[in-house]
Amino acid sequence: MRTRSVMALDPLGFHRVVYHEWGDADNDRVLVCVHGLARNSRDFDELARALSRDYRVVCPDMPGRGKSDWLAPGVNYDIPRYLSDMATLLARLDVDQVDWIGTSMGGIIGTCLAALPNSPIRSLVLNDIGCFVGKAALQRIAEYLGDHRFDSVAAVEQYMRTTYTAYQGLSNKQWQHLARYGQRRISDGQYGLHYDPRIAEQSREIQDQDIDLEPVWSQVNCPQMLIWGDKSDVLTANTVERMQQLRPDMDLYRIPGMTHAPSLMETEQITAIQRWLRDNRVKNQGAKR
Repeated sequence: MRTRSVMALDPLGFHRVVYHEWGDADNDRVLVCVHGLARNSRDFDELARALSRDYRVVCPDMPGRGKSDWLAPGVNYDIPRYLSDMATLLARLDVDQVDWIGTSMGGIIGTCLAALPNSPIRSLVLNDIGCFVGKAALQRIAEYLGDHRFDSVAAVEQYMRTTYTAYQGLSNKQWQHLARYGQRRISDGQYGLHYDPRIAEQSREIQDQDIDLEPVWSQVNCPQMLIWGDKSDVLTANTVERMQQLRPDMDLYRIPGMTHAPSLMETEQITAIQRWLRDNRVKNQGAKR
């Protein structure tokens, strides 16, 4: 793994976006993996390791998370900012096209990029996020965000085990990995979660309205894989049905009994993504002949 950074511009100056790379740096097949609202790039370590045999895998920390800079007061954590930062990152990568895997918020960012004219997004994997998110799910997410404080990394891990119900299939080692990279030391003997608490504040400001992405998502023309935890409140059965009606060619990977959002750390999930990306690449190669 190689750790790098790029300086992105915001209305008040520059901020640093850190990203981790896996695989051959000269590979022109590039895969970008973007995490969810309160997560960070290290969620993708196992997936990136598996896919690095075929791809140059790039996993950024979105601003305010992980090793990336927190945005200055007065600069919002919002989709336009994330799109601008990812455009900067894509320019740094110096490739014409990328495949994209996005969990929740990362999927929204990928959708918005893929919907734009002349988009560099070649294929899109959406992890438990669709064209509509109801306000009840947004309110639930806003409830667990905040400036939480803990006495130990073990307490951080216990909080995560309680909060992230979709991760119940993970091993103790995987939970320890999430806790290690999901916390930050605030002072001697005190730890916080590895994101800017202002993200929680801004999330609460938009929790009282649905997010309707259908007009945007309908403009996406690249191949798509939709990963669905069928007990998810963020990606509901009604939304999945609607997306299938609009895009019958979209591939659906349904995970029975799974809540929001699949970790993409379990072997079955990694294998499903790996297989879809390979099959899609073969189809594209065949179409060009």
